[in-house]
Amino acid sequence: MEQPEDMASLSEFDSLAGSIPATKVEITVSCRNLLDKDMFSKSDPLCVMYIQGMENKQWREFGRTEVIDNTLNPDFVRKFIIDYFFEEKQNLRFDLYDVDSKSPDLSKHDFLGQAFCTLGEIVGSPGSRLEKSLTIGAFSLNSRTGKPMPAVSNGGVPGKKCGTIILSAEELSNCRDVATMQFCANKLDKKDFFGKSDPFLVFYRSNEDGTFTICHKTEVMKNTLNPVWQTFSIPVRALCNGDYDRTIKVEVYDWDRDGSHDFIGEFTTSYRELARGQSQFNIYEVVNPKKKMKKKKYVNSGTVTLLSFAVESECTFLDYIKGGTQINFTVAIDFTASNGNPSQSTSLHYMSPYQLNAYALALTAVGEIIQHYDSDKMFPALGFGAKLPPDGRVSHEFPLNGNQENPSCCGIDGILEAYHHSLRTVQLYGPTNFAPVVTHVARNAATVQDGSQYSVLLIITDGVISDMAQTKEAIVNAAKLPMSIIIIGVGQAEFDAMVELDGDDVRISSRGKLAERDIVQFVPFRDYVDRTGNHVLSMARLARDVLAEIPDQLVSYMKAQGIRPRPPPAAPAHSPPQSPAHTPPESPLHTHI
Repeated sequence: MEQPEDMASLSEFDSLAGSIPATKVEITVSCRNLLDKDMFSKSDPLCVMYIQGMENKQWREFGRTEVIDNTLNPDFVRKFIIDYFFEEKQNLRFDLYDVDSKSPDLSKHDFLGQAFCTLGEIVGSPGSRLEKSLTIGAFSLNSRTGKPMPAVSNGGVPGKKCGTIILSAEELSNCRDVATMQFCANKLDKKDFFGKSDPFLVFYRSNEDGTFTICHKTEVMKNTLNPVWQTFSIPVRALCNGDYDRTIKVEVYDWDRDGSHDFIGEFTTSYRELARGQSQFNIYEVVNPKKKMKKKKYVNSGTVTLLSFAVESECTFLDYIKGGTQINFTVAIDFTASNGNPSQSTSLHYMSPYQLNAYALALTAVGEIIQHYDSDKMFPALGFGAKLPPDGRVSHEFPLNGNQENPSCCGIDGILEAYHHSLRTVQLYGPTNFAPVVTHVARNAATVQDGSQYSVLLIITDGVISDMAQTKEAIVNAAKLPMSIIIIGVGQAEFDAMVELDGDDVRISSRGKLAERDIVQFVPFRDYVDRTGNHVLSMARLARDVLAEIPDQLVSYMKAQGIRPRPPPAAPAHSPPQSPAHTPPESPLHTHI
C-alpha cells in the first residue's frame, strides 16, 4: 500500500505541535493633554507603534492609528493586534505626531512625544491598563532608521512632559474557544488479513497556501469496523485558525504496529459544519480516491458520524492576570564552596567590575520579565549552603539582605545589591540542599490559594544536589500549591539530577506519590553563553526557555482547583475628551510650546 505524503508528519506528530502558540492581544491607545502645535485649532494627532527586534535591536514600524482632527485628548479607534508571549521581553514604542498634511513621511509632521514600555508591562498593569507620561527626550528616534535624532528639530523641548498615553490590552476572544467533539464510524473497510481494522482519525487544518497541517490524532480502536472514539478537545485556533469556513481534512487509517498505517479514506468538513452538531449534515462518506478511480461501483469505505459537538471559552493566563492574579517571584542562590572563591576570576560568583557573572545574568534575564506581573515589586531573595556570621552556622535558607523578618528586596536591582552584599559577608560552604528553599516558598504559597497569587521560585545553582529525596518530597507537596520552580544550572557540572526534577519526560514522585502537576523547569546556563559575546540575545533566549511553561502551569493549577478568573477591576473613568481643565487657552502665544 502506497503511503500518502502526510504520513511522515503523522508518525512524528506531537499533540502540542499542532496548536498555534501565540495569544493575540489587541492594544487600544488614548492620550490626554497632548501638546498643542496648531496655531488656530488644536493638534491633529496620530499614534505610530514600533516593535524592537530581539536579534538586531532595530525598531520597526508596526502600524499607525487613524488621525483624529482637532483634539488634545484622542481616543483612537484603530487597534494594534500583536502576538503576545509571556516568556519574551517585547519592547514597544509609541510616537505621537500632529499631522499637518497627507504625507506618510513622519518627518514632515510635528513630533508630540513618545513613550516606551514592554507588552508585559501593559498586560501586567491593573486591568491591563497602563498610563505613562509622554516625553520629548533629548533625542527622539528617526522613524525610518531607528537612530536617535535631536527632538528639538520638531519644535519640542528636551525632557518636557507632554501629556499622557493610556494603553489597554485585550486578549482576542476567538483565540480561546475550545471545541469538544466525539466521532464514530460505520462499516469501515477491512484492512487486516486475520482480523478487522484498528482505525484512528487524523485531523488537518488547511493553510492559506493550500497545504495541510496536522492538528489532532484520535486514539486507535482495536479490531473493529464500527469504532466509537473517545471525546476530545482541541483549541478552535488549532483546528481552523479562526476561519470557520476553512477546510478541515480528516483521514482514516488502519493502525499497524510497524508504523506503516494503511489509508482507509478521507473526508473534508469545516468548523462551521461541525458546529451544527449531530445532524444529517455531519455524516461523512469516507472516500479512498484511488479506489474510486479504479472501481466503477465503488461507493465509499464506510462513514464517519459526528456524535456530539460543544464549544466553550477556555480561561487563559491573561484572564487570570487581568483579574488581578499577582506573580510572587522569589530567588534562591547557591552559596556552596564548589562555586569557587568569589574574589578569584575563576569563581562563578566572581564580582567583576566590567560584567555580570552567570548568577547575576540569569537572575536579571528572568527577573526583568516576571517583575511586571507583581504590583509591589518586592521580591524575597534567599541563599543556601553558606556559613553565616557571627557564629558560622550553616544555613540553607538565609535572607540575602540579612533581614530574617523580611527577606524582600526592592526590584531586580535590590536583589543584585543584596546578593553582592551576601558574597562579602558569608562564607561559601555546603552541602547543596534545595528542600529548605522549596519548602520556604511552598509555606508562603499555601497561605493564599484562592487564585489571587501564584509563586515562582528561581533557583540558580552550580551543582550536584545533596538532598534529592527531601527535594522530591518538597516538590511533590508543592505541586498541589499555586507555585512553579525554575532551576538554572551554572558552571560545567553534570546536571542529571536537575533533569530528573524537571518532570517533562517522567512525572516526579516521592514515596510512591506522583506530583499532581509538572511544576519544575530546568535549563543549563552554558547552553546560552553566546560565543559571539552577545549576552543580550543569549539571555533573552534563556528567559524565553525557562519561562515558556509558566502560563500553562498557572492555568493548570487554577483549573485543578476550579478557580475562575476574577472580573478585571473597573478602569478609572477616562477624563472627558474636552473638559475645560484639559483644554489650554486658545492663544497664539500658547501654540508652539
